[in-house]
Amino acid sequence: MIRVVAALILRRSPDGTVRVLAGRRTRPAALRGLWEFPGGKVEPGEDDAAALIREIREELGVALIIDAPLGSELPMVGGPGVWQPYLGRIADAGEPQPHDHDQLRWLAAEELRDVPWLTSDVAVLGPLADRMRRRGGEMTGR
Repeated sequence: MIRVVAALILRRSPDGTVRVLAGRRTRPAALRGLWEFPGGKVEPGEDDAAALIREIREELGVALIIDAPLGSELPMVGGPGVWQPYLGRIADAGEPQPHDHDQLRWLAAEELRDVPWLTSDVAVLGPLADRMRRRGGEMTGR
């Protein structure tokens, strides 16, 4: 079974708003233009944390600190597998670069529904928005 991990990378903007990073897909053609949380497949012999740190380095060129899973694993809509979202943050002063996406956006909780998401990612938008709005929530770092 395919296992995918995704990073819900949070940071606090200068005005105090918590934002999450989203990337717009360029491939495959059927998914082009849809937005997703960065991440990818867990390779054989790899654990979730190692896979997610590797994927974020490859896709965005930054180091990731994983804080906690956001809920339990979820079914991948339209595919044979599951995916696990993890809350995280950028470990260094670097700014993410879109190596695998044609655009990146930092979205506030109120903006999450402003972009067309991959069907599988829609399942976490409500819990993620709640977490982002929680005053003084569990977010650390930026």
